[in-house]
Amino acid sequence: MNPYIKRKVLKKHGTSFEDIEDYIAVEKKLRVSVNGKEVISLYCTPSMIRELVVGLFLTEGIIRGELCADKMSIEYGDEIMVDIPADGDILTEGRVITSGCMGGVTFTPLEKNFLTGFTKERDFKKVTDGFSIDSGTLKTIFKEFQQRSELFRLTGCVHSAALSDGKDILAFAEDIGRHNAVDKVIGYALLGNIAFREKLMFVSGRLSSEVVSKCCRWGIPVVASRTAPTSLAIEIAEVCGITLVGFIRGDRLNVYTNTQRIIQ
Repeated sequence: MNPYIKRKVLKKHGTSFEDIEDYIAVEKKLRVSVNGKEVISLYCTPSMIRELVVGLFLTEGIIRGELCADKMSIEYGDEIMVDIPADGDILTEGRVITSGCMGGVTFTPLEKNFLTGFTKERDFKKVTDGFSIDSGTLKTIFKEFQQRSELFRLTGCVHSAALSDGKDILAFAEDIGRHNAVDKVIGYALLGNIAFREKLMFVSGRLSSEVVSKCCRWGIPVVASRTAPTSLAIEIAEVCGITLVGFIRGDRLNVYTNTQRIIQ
């Protein structure tokens, strides 16, 4: 499905008006079911849906164990309908989904410890690696990341995210939701067996606690953006051992946590 449409709009130039055709980002409701029983719904850009579902379900702990992405059905219409076949009972209210192919699946309400931003259901390990990157290389790759945002250039209406190994961009995604873009990138990496160790996650929007928590879940050591982090995002990054980089613009950048990974 095309992630944008064309629409006639009235544009003002100085004191004159002109009818033009403009690009509009498509927003669709996504409903995800297991054995036909709805588990979750959200709004998204209708691209990389398989990657979005895989990234969201595994990162948020909705599915624990193997997810059979090859058996996932996706139907595009007024809404996007995704169904994941599974053997076993589904309790959307009662927390637990059991299945054969997907293994033990648990869907629990998030109980956040706001000191760390984690949930009681998750066991995040602190990132302790020797990965480092010089600031010049970081800025060069981040510039390439920004130049890939074709849908944003067309519509001015989406966020983007990317995974890099410090040399190349390995995964890239755009979405109306910044969390969705990160989930798509994570899902792409999981489906492609791309390891998260010694990688960088680039995001176009602010570094929120949710975005940093997602990266912490997979042990991504560096998270970077052209905008700023929140206070809770910084606290989570400190606890997780993640290097948080913000305000990458021109020759400047700010390193907020675990500064040893950024070589001057």
